[in-house]
Amino acid sequence: MTTHKDFKRRVRARMQKTGESYTAARALLLTRRPPHLTPVPEATAPASTTVVRAPDYAGLAGMSDAALRARTGCTWERWVWALDRVEAHAWPHRTIARHVQETYRLPSWWSQTVTVGYERIKGLRAKGQRRDGGFEITKSRTFAVPVARLYRAFRDVRVRGRWLAGIVPVVRTATVNRRIRMAWPDGTSVEAMFFRRGKGRSQVQIEHGRFADAAAAQAAKTLWEQRLGVLEETLSC
Repeated sequence: MTTHKDFKRRVRARMQKTGESYTAARALLLTRRPPHLTPVPEATAPASTTVVRAPDYAGLAGMSDAALRARTGCTWERWVWALDRVEAHAWPHRTIARHVQETYRLPSWWSQTVTVGYERIKGLRAKGQRRDGGFEITKSRTFAVPVARLYRAFRDVRVRGRWLAGIVPVVRTATVNRRIRMAWPDGTSVEAMFFRRGKGRSQVQIEHGRFADAAAAQAAKTLWEQRLGVLEETLSC
């Protein structure tokens, strides 16, 4: 209030000195006000520069977009969109896999791949972990032998003992040249699936599960890497 009265007195003093009108004297004095009396405009907040990065779907799923697209026709982003659309994240594993296989006409193996990758992306399981909390590993290798010979290397006790020495699994079920399910000595389970891969070539896909933790699963993966190498040497004899 005191400042306002002082300013008015200054205006009147200038009017008397220059003969200017009140309005003219006031306007001129306003342009000469000290900086601390001049209103300072509020700073304009800078526009947000936050960059929202797309999730690394391929990293979370454990498979590149290129490999997935080559086999299924879609990238991980597209699969996530399609499955989120039907709220598949609320479904059990088997229901998602069946939906993918029946709706999109994918082979069983790639239906499982899409399902597991989707579950990892959605945080429903860690890499190598099953939906029930246990851990599993997968391992595959292609051999330059017919599928019947590769199957026999797993099914025949004598041949199996040559490359799997020291481990004596119990065969639970077997479908000739297609699948073998075995109980491992440590209480885990193994399923071996066999595929023809052209003339004189075949592939085995190992799924080893029911591990209590990731460390045990990793140890099994290392074991299979070594034993499948021995199997390759055995089959080449």
